[in-house]
Amino acid sequence: MQQLAAELKGFVNEVGFVFREGGQIRLRFYSSECEVEFCGHATIAILYDLFKNTPAMMAQPKVTIRVNAGELPVYNMIHQANAIFITAPTPQFLPCSLTPARVAAALGIEPDAINPNLPLRIINGGLRTLLVPILNLDTCLHVWPEQEPLRQFCLENEIDIVHISVKAAVSPLTQYRTRVFAPKYGYLEDPATGSGNAAFGYYLIDEKLWDGDLTLEQGPSRNNPNLVKLKKVESDGQTRILFGGSATTRIEGEYWLQ
Repeated sequence: MQQLAAELKGFVNEVGFVFREGGQIRLRFYSSECEVEFCGHATIAILYDLFKNTPAMMAQPKVTIRVNAGELPVYNMIHQANAIFITAPTPQFLPCSLTPARVAAALGIEPDAINPNLPLRIINGGLRTLLVPILNLDTCLHVWPEQEPLRQFCLENEIDIVHISVKAAVSPLTQYRTRVFAPKYGYLEDPATGSGNAAFGYYLIDEKLWDGDLTLEQGPSRNNPNLVKLKKVESDGQTRILFGGSATTRIEGEYWLQ
C-alpha cells in the first residue's frame, strides 16, 4: 500500500484502500510519506462510490466502517442531498501552548492576521489538527506558507495538519472559508478535508459558536472552492460531528504492481 501511494505522489494527496475484514468494510489511507490515520475526503469518495454502485448498499440508510480510529457510522443521504455523511471519530481536546506569533511565523503571515478574539486549539477529530482563526477572508485566501518550515513546525509540535478558518465566505449559502495544510504527509495543501473540518466543527461546539448545520468553502480559489458539509448529532450521550459530500469519478481502471 505504501509503495502504491509513493508511486502516485504528485497525482493525489492520499490513496484510500478499501477491503472486507471480518465482515466489515475496512479502510486504510496512505500518503506518499506514511500511513495516515484517517482521511475524510477519501472516505467520502470511497463510500459515495460504493453506495452508488452497490444496489444492496444503496438500499441501506446506514453502514458501519472501520478505520484505524475505530468504527464509524456512515449515513446514506444520496436521495435527499446527493451526499453521504461520515461520523467523525470521538474528539480529543489536546493542550495547546503555541502563541499567535509562533503560529503566524510558521504560516508566513503577520501575527495580527490571526483573530485575537478566538483561541488557538489543537483538536484530534481523526488527525491532530491545529485550528487557527483568521481575521479576514482576503488574508485566508492569500496564505502561502513554505512547505519545509511548516513541516518542521508540525513535527516539532506533534501536529498532523494546520486548519485556518474565517467566518466569511464568497457564496451566501456557505458560512466559513477554511484551508488545510498538511506538509507532514508530503504535500502543502489539502483541497477538501473531512478530518480537519470535523475538528473545526468540534472547535465551534466547544467554543459555543455552533449555530446549526454548516456548509464550508475550502481552498484558495475565491470563486471555485470545494464544499464540505457539517452536521451535529447526539449519539450515546456524546456530541459527534458528521461531515459529508459527494464524489466524481475522474479516472477508472486497474493498477498493476510489478
